Amino acid sequence: MYQDIKQACFEANMQLPKLGLVVFTFGNVSVVDREKGVFAIKPSGVPYESLQADQIVICDFDAKVMEGTFRPSSDTKTHAVLYKHWTEIGSIVHTHSTYATSFAQAQMDIPILGTTHADHLTVDVPCAPPMSDEMIKGDYEYETGFQIMNHFEKKGFSYKEVEMVLLGNHAPFTWGKNAEKAVYNAGVLEAVAQMAYLTCTLNPRVNRLKDTLIEKHYERKHGKSAYYGQGC
Repeated sequence: MYQDIKQACFEANMQLPKLGLVVFTFGNVSVVDREKGVFAIKPSGVPYESLQADQIVICDFDAKVMEGTFRPSSDTKTHAVLYKHWTEIGSIVHTHSTYATSFAQAQMDIPILGTTHADHLTVDVPCAPPMSDEMIKGDYEYETGFQIMNHFEKKGFSYKEVEMVLLGNHAPFTWGKNAEKAVYNAGVLEAVAQMAYLTCTLNPRVNRLKDTLIEKHYERKHGKSAYYGQGC
């Protein structure tokens, strides 16, 4: 019944070590099936080198296990909250990739400094503040989803346009319309974070990218008259 999303979830998870976005078990991907009201997610603590498609766990949007003998990722409730409230997400990726996580630990947005960043976003990558003691001591993973959503509401961002976030003191989350896009965004986020770190190291007084360049690079890839790539 769930074989398609289990396979898609398995394949997406296996991309993370190939892209250098995870070490050991520091990450997970989930993939949703909106018609069935469930999502597939990596089992908790299973090394990538031994992960199998039949170990993928199926959960509903309240994080209840619907199929699987393994315990789902410890981040399952975060994924469930985001799927439940952000209804056009098809897949979510959580990693502890080095440079993006470093910005998260520093509690810093990733500034938009170059055209690589502008090809994907017109704003700094947002860093949600560390969670309150009350949220941490409560239902931690569940509250993590609300910390992300609350920060987007405060910033006035749309999850359909900004498909990535850092969680202060924690690590990055990305999402997309499908697993391929969510993993792609995770790779882009790490690359942009590394470039920003190196740029600021070379020139601590570097200026933010000019608005005209931001608009040009974003619009040529995503605008109504986009001309990047080969089209349909």
